[in-house]
Parts: sequence; structure tokens; C-alpha cells
Amino acid sequence: MQKKYDLAVRVGSYVDSQGNDKSKWQNVGVIMEKDDGGQFILLDRTFNPAGVPNPDGKESVLISMFEPKQKNNQQEDF
Repeated sequence: MQKKYDLAVRVGSYVDSQGNDKSKWQNVGVIMEKDDGGQFILLDRTFNPAGVPNPDGKESVLISMFEPKQKNNQQEDF
């Protein structure tokens, strides 16, 4: 199996040392790919979507997908 994407939600923002607005992200799971090409989601069981900031009063939660960061020029496998 191979990790294809990290799943994250935006939980806030901050200002960096140069005065730029930056987003704070919380990792909530991963998308994995099996050897036969099938994909599935592993969701962190402690993730509670009700705790994600909702200033617009929407009924859904936006979960973003990011390609995993590589460590030592290798993709992380599970």
C-alpha cells in the first residue's frame, strides 16, 4: 500500500514573521492506494468535523488533499 494524499482541514490562520497571513492546517487522515489500484480513506477517529471553524454557517466541511511531503527523497509507504 502507498499513501497517495494527506487529508487536512483549515482550522485557523496566523501572521508569519514577515507579516503574511498563513493558514493553520490539521491533518485528519490519508488516502491510500492498494497494490491493485483501489483507493480508500483512513480517517483519524479523533477528528470531529463539528470542531472545524464555520464562520459562514455552512452545513459541510471542506477537506483538502495534499500530496505527501517526501522524506529523504522517498515517498512514505504504509
